[in-house]
Amino acid sequence: MTATTAIGYEKNLPATDPEALTAREVEVPELGPHDLLVEVEAVSVNPVDVKLREGAPANGFKVLGFDAAGTVREVGSAVTLFAPGDEVYYAGSIDRPGTNQRLHVVDERITGRKPQVLSFADAAALPLTAITAWETLFERLALTEDSTGTLLVIGATGGVGSIMLALADALLPNVTVIATASDDERSAWVRNLGAEHVVNHRDDLAEQVLAVAQDGVDWLFTAHSAGQIETYARIVRAFGHIVAIDDGPRDVFPLKGKSIAWHWELMFTRPLRQTPDMIEQHQLLNTVADLVDQGRIRTTATTTLAPISPTTLREAHELVENGRTVGKVTVHRWE
Repeated sequence: MTATTAIGYEKNLPATDPEALTAREVEVPELGPHDLLVEVEAVSVNPVDVKLREGAPANGFKVLGFDAAGTVREVGSAVTLFAPGDEVYYAGSIDRPGTNQRLHVVDERITGRKPQVLSFADAAALPLTAITAWETLFERLALTEDSTGTLLVIGATGGVGSIMLALADALLPNVTVIATASDDERSAWVRNLGAEHVVNHRDDLAEQVLAVAQDGVDWLFTAHSAGQIETYARIVRAFGHIVAIDDGPRDVFPLKGKSIAWHWELMFTRPLRQTPDMIEQHQLLNTVADLVDQGRIRTTATTTLAPISPTTLREAHELVENGRTVGKVTVHRWE
C-alpha cells in the first residue's frame, strides 16, 4: 500500500495547543471502482472540522478536512467522469479519511471539475458550502428561475451564507434577498454578493425583517437556529419554509400555527447513504465551476494561509473557531 503524509488529531485539544493537530504517515486505501486518487494542492477549514477536533473521538488518529482542490493521479476501474491529470475540487464525505493529506481518495460522483479561472486555494473554498447552498435553494426549497418571493439568509457572512447569496443573485432573478450582518464591513460583503437588504442579527431581528417584508419572508435559511424558533415563527409567512444546517434537537411547535415547514440540510447525506442520485453533487459542482468561469459568481476565500502543515492548520482552526471570519479560510502548498 502507498503511504502519504496526513494531518489530524489524537486528542480533543484547543486549537492553541501544539498537539491539537499533528502530522503522521498513513496508508492510502485501495481505490474502489468509482474512486479517484487526488494529489491535494489546497484545502479549507469549515466549522465541522473545528467541531470534530473539539469533541469527536479520534479512535487513534483522525485525519480532518473536507474541502479540497487538486489533481487526479489514479482512477478506479469504473471511473468515467475523470482521468489522470484532471484538476478537481470536492468536499469528500464524513465517513472517509479527511482531505488534509497529500494523497486522498474520493468518489468521482461527488467530485467536480475545478473552475479554470481559480487557483487551487480559491477553488478549495467552494465545494462544501456550494453543495450545501445549492441543495438548500434548489432541492430543499425547490426554487427555480421563475420563483418569486423573499429569502432571508441568517449567517450570511459565513461560508454557506456567502455562496448562497452569490447563487441566488446569479440564478434567482425574481427573489428578493435579505442578509444578516453585524457591522459595516460585513454589510458591504453581503451587498457585494447580491443581498438587496441587510439586517443586524444583534438587534431585533423580527422588527427589522418585517420592516422589509411586512407579510413575512417566504424562505429562511439559518446557520444558527438554536433559541430562535419563536422569532422565526414571527418572520416567516404562513406556509413558508425554513432550512437549518446547525445541530441539536429543536422544538418547532411554534411553527405549527402557520404550517411553516422545517427542513434539515446535510450535504453529506448522499455519500453517507450512497443514494442512487449521488452524481447530482458532481453535476452541481460542475455547474458552479461554469458559473465561476463565466464570471457570474466568485470564490468566497478571504484568507489564504501556507503551507499545509499542523501549525498553519491550527491557525486556520483558530480563525474559524472565533466565529468572526467573513467568507472562507483556505490553506495551500505542502511543506
